[in-house]
Amino acid sequence: MQDNKNLDSQPNNPLHGIRLVDILEYLVAVYGFEELGKRINIRCFNHEPSIKSSLKFLRKTSWAREKVERLYLKTTGKK
Repeated sequence: MQDNKNLDSQPNNPLHGIRLVDILEYLVAVYGFEELGKRINIRCFNHEPSIKSSLKFLRKTSWAREKVERLYLKTTGKK
């Protein structure tokens, strides 16, 4: 049986409960892929960008995901 404490183990994490797809869709809506590619210089934003290809890359590449998450926090003003 799973312990319910694990579900609430990150109360101080501002990204807790926010899906990567939601973060990416928000940033694309605010900046567009062109500006996003200037702010975070990764191929999935600069060469034939799409939500699907970006998600695939970000799920496999922790350093890129961390940059996207930091930009999201900065953009939304969350801490």
